[in-house]
Amino acid sequence: MQSPLNILSVEEYLEAEESSDIRHEYVAGQIFAMAGASEEHNLIAGNIYAILRPHLRGSSCRAFVLDMKVKVQIRNANIFYYPDLIVTCDPEDKERYFKTRPHLIIEVLSSSTVKTDKREKRINYQTIDSLKEYILVYQSQIKVEVYRQDDQGNWLTEVLGKDDKLRLDSVDLTLTMANIYEDVVMGNW
Repeated sequence: MQSPLNILSVEEYLEAEESSDIRHEYVAGQIFAMAGASEEHNLIAGNIYAILRPHLRGSSCRAFVLDMKVKVQIRNANIFYYPDLIVTCDPEDKERYFKTRPHLIIEVLSSSTVKTDKREKRINYQTIDSLKEYILVYQSQIKVEVYRQDDQGNWLTEVLGKDDKLRLDSVDLTLTMANIYEDVVMGNW
């Protein structure tokens, strides 16, 4: 973590991030290095992306995996996160290195990110007007948490297990747990 004396502007952060070998998230001028992902994490994100991408072909929606940032603005603070998967369906969401109008965000949880993903990121992401679903996928067990906005703007929560299917209403797609966890070896299947 940086000290308050090392506050970066958004422009400085974006420029530095283009040439950095390590990804950093940006929260109100401070940057935070991201840890590398496990094999399970990569497989899960890849499995979902491999189904999402062809499903969206021909639509106005585009899917991005791992290296695309989402910009969130909370009051006067700019925040840039790196979700594992993003789907944006807004043709005006044209920034090259980040998106501002995601429809769907998926995070694959690890022990080092679970608290941030479930609290800080969830709360901040839910302020994005375009966001319809925020999905948390566990890599240590077959479990998925779904945060979905209803027609009245309320956020509803659903927890799915081994025998359930993940319905992504925002992109009209259903995934089985076998789809999501394909080739992932776990001790507690």
